[in-house]
Amino acid sequence: MTAPARSRLQRLGAPALFVLLWSTGFVGAQYGLPYAEPLTFLGLRMVIAAVLLALIAVVARAAVLSRPAQYGHAAVVGLLLHAGYLGGVFVAISLGVPSPVSAVVVSLQPVLTVVLAGPVLGERATARQWLGLALGVAGVAVVVWPGLTAAAGATSLSVAGVAACLVALAAGTAGTVHQKRFGGGIPLLWGTAVQYAAAAAVLLAGALATERMTIRWTGDFVLAMVWLVLALSLGAVLLLLVLLRRGTAAEVSSLLYLVPPAVALEAWLLFGTVPSAVSLAGIALTALGVALVVVPRRRPIAVE
Repeated sequence: MTAPARSRLQRLGAPALFVLLWSTGFVGAQYGLPYAEPLTFLGLRMVIAAVLLALIAVVARAAVLSRPAQYGHAAVVGLLLHAGYLGGVFVAISLGVPSPVSAVVVSLQPVLTVVLAGPVLGERATARQWLGLALGVAGVAVVVWPGLTAAAGATSLSVAGVAACLVALAAGTAGTVHQKRFGGGIPLLWGTAVQYAAAAAVLLAGALATERMTIRWTGDFVLAMVWLVLALSLGAVLLLLVLLRRGTAAEVSSLLYLVPPAVALEAWLLFGTVPSAVSLAGIALTALGVALVVVPRRRPIAVE
């Protein structure tokens, strides 16, 4: 394998792992939510993640935040990405919004990110990237359409559930843009611990005001909590922050297009739910769209 090819594979490794880990969040939520209310569940997850990450930072002697502004920016990202985005998704699922529906709504984030990234970050999307974004939306719709039609026939969506999805969409977009603009110089481990602590405070306050805060400590709940803390909060989120430091907000957020197709493939592997030919076509279309956004165009080699 040539050095350029090896380098491209290494660059694809982190995004692929991020998509794989992030896509399991819906499964973890489905497992855990029958045994705890959404804000209580998520608030406890944030507390555990903050403590574990702080311990890791202490053991690793990681750099600490040096300016009050860094604490403020980390807290804002925590409120948007973890309390707003994840809280919206958890509340929506708890209110009966099917995972395919919430996935479709949240999958609009890359488009909103590109719209905001222009004036806020100075990132201008090319025509090729806009085409990729459009193909991504189309591909996700093709993948989840069978689930959407089935859900529409079996359930009636609540206004509150749809509103929670829209809150998640807006918060996730704003959090991604804010992290890209202000988070580059914030130490990764301690900065993320501050994010989780801020999110935990808001989520638990919301749970105290609106929920009974009771938990049934079943094996499924413990398994879901362990997976969500280790794989998502300590794995996928740290990868997301690293990817935002390396790439543009549009490039990183476009990876979220791959999450619904990844969930479809996981359901096939784990539960034997065989994807249809239409779903497979949608997965291919989504992958093409993401490639147009994140893979740089080859520059012609000058011949001297």
